Amino acid sequence: MRALTPRISSLLLLRLLQGLLFLRLVCCKEEIKANVRTAAKPMSPSDFLDKLMGKTSGYDARIRPNFKGPPVNVTCNIFINSFGSVTETTMDYRVNVFLRQQWSDPRLAYSEYPDDSLDLDPSMLDSIWKPDLFFANEKGANFHEVTTDNKLLRIFKNGNVLYSIRLTLILSCPMDLKNFPMDIQTCTMQLESFGYTMNDLVFEWLDNGPVQVAEGLTLPQFIMREEKDLGYCTKHYNTGKFTCIEVKFHLEREMGYYLIQMYIPSLLIVILSWVSFWINMDAAPARVGLGITTVLTMTTQSAGSRASLPKVSYVKAIDIWMAVCLLFVFAALLEYAAVNFVSRQHKEFIRLRKKQRRQQMEEDIVNESRFYFRGYGLGHCLQMKDGVAMEGSSVYNSPPTAIPKDTETIRKKFIDRAKRIDTISRAVFPLTFLIFNIFYWLTYKVLRNEEIHPPL
Repeated sequence: MRALTPRISSLLLLRLLQGLLFLRLVCCKEEIKANVRTAAKPMSPSDFLDKLMGKTSGYDARIRPNFKGPPVNVTCNIFINSFGSVTETTMDYRVNVFLRQQWSDPRLAYSEYPDDSLDLDPSMLDSIWKPDLFFANEKGANFHEVTTDNKLLRIFKNGNVLYSIRLTLILSCPMDLKNFPMDIQTCTMQLESFGYTMNDLVFEWLDNGPVQVAEGLTLPQFIMREEKDLGYCTKHYNTGKFTCIEVKFHLEREMGYYLIQMYIPSLLIVILSWVSFWINMDAAPARVGLGITTVLTMTTQSAGSRASLPKVSYVKAIDIWMAVCLLFVFAALLEYAAVNFVSRQHKEFIRLRKKQRRQQMEEDIVNESRFYFRGYGLGHCLQMKDGVAMEGSSVYNSPPTAIPKDTETIRKKFIDRAKRIDTISRAVFPLTFLIFNIFYWLTYKVLRNEEIHPPL
């Protein structure tokens, strides 16, 4: 019996080991099945985001990537949906754009999720770090929330982040209107960092297509030139040096509207004022009425051309045109005043000749009279002429002054002079205005070409 006891104990121990080994095999089989099921079923997006940006991940949106390290390089590009409402009075323009920013955040790199990129809901923007970009020359801006926030957030496997947002901006655009309306304006858009200095954040333009324009984009009064100047506008403030990039849009104004509304009407008004040169000089109401009407119309036209422009201190091209047109119209009115004055001078000339003859006759009588007795009952006077006394002469018996016989000749002479002024004006006014037009349009055409193709 004693010999059998150790043997029984060994058998029991062997059985126990076999049972433990079987249980271990069963558990391993279940774990393998669970791992197979886990491998077959990928991690859910919610679990992935919780792991990537949740509280347990250690990600802090308040800290920039590469903290205490090299600055974050943010690559920007814009897509222009619409461009318009260029306002001269307030010197600004309105633009609708897609603003796209891309940077690298190594903390957001992943390998668990099979997709190369992950498009996230805009609400996730609050959970990640974003550049503090703003528009330096902005006067007003609107976000778009119809039907949802017009924002895009995309995270790539290597940790790159793409952030796109749709904005409507009103940007300042200082204008030089000296050549208006034959001018070319340069409007700038500046993108700048507000709080991060260049030690922490640097903006740069995308190498391929930094500024894109929607197909078929047109402006009411301008033509947007294809070339756009890209550059850097780094700002130096008391708080540090901040990164800034800019793009310059070149807008070439179209002349069609201003030709129809300003230049052609004023040209016709000036030509209308020349009609008075062919109207009879005796028709004073017609010529004066025509002159005053054209002057007032030209004044109204000139005031209308300045209504949509700012009150700048320099002279614009449209001001020169309106001023010269007003001068020609006013000169045509003054021309009739000169014609009327010259045509009436014959009356004054005849009156002066009568007066001169009367004075000459009186002087002759005085010179011929040596003495004259009227009083003391003497009815006759004794005059001396060439030393010989003459009787029966009296100043009061002299014949009255005769009207000149060449009155009609003198009158015709002055009327012909007045008609000659009208005849000369018919040629001088149009010729002078034509010369002005040649110089005016050639000068501003040359200036416009210099703006389009500036000398190197």
